Amino acid sequence: MLLYLAADLLWASKIKSTADAMGIAARPVRNVEMLAARLADSPVKALLVDLDAGPPALDVIRHLRAQPAHAATPVVAFGPHVLVEAFAAAKAAGASAVMARGSLQAGLPGVLTSLAGGGAVESVMHD
Repeated sequence: MLLYLAADLLWASKIKSTADAMGIAARPVRNVEMLAARLADSPVKALLVDLDAGPPALDVIRHLRAQPAHAATPVVAFGPHVLVEAFAAAKAAGASAVMARGSLQAGLPGVLTSLAGGGAVESVMHD
């Protein structure tokens, strides 16, 4: 199962509908409490985090990384390419990769396929 935190319904819908069309289970999280509940009830393969979500974005990354069973779970943080400091903060919090929104949008099916298969995703900072 893939988990995602999206700042708005547009991104939540893009992630969910793309995952559904590909046969990949994906569920939203909005905060640390929802993340903890999802981790308790499902095998989680990866986490996508929208940095426009503000402090909850870094909180969920840190919480996932604090779980010994998820030390190596891929985490992809994404947001507008101008959020240079937020990308650095996400990496410091434990994100495996950071991506500009345009790059994620252009490559979403491939990113989801890679994450669902337990693979890594490279950081992409251009649109």
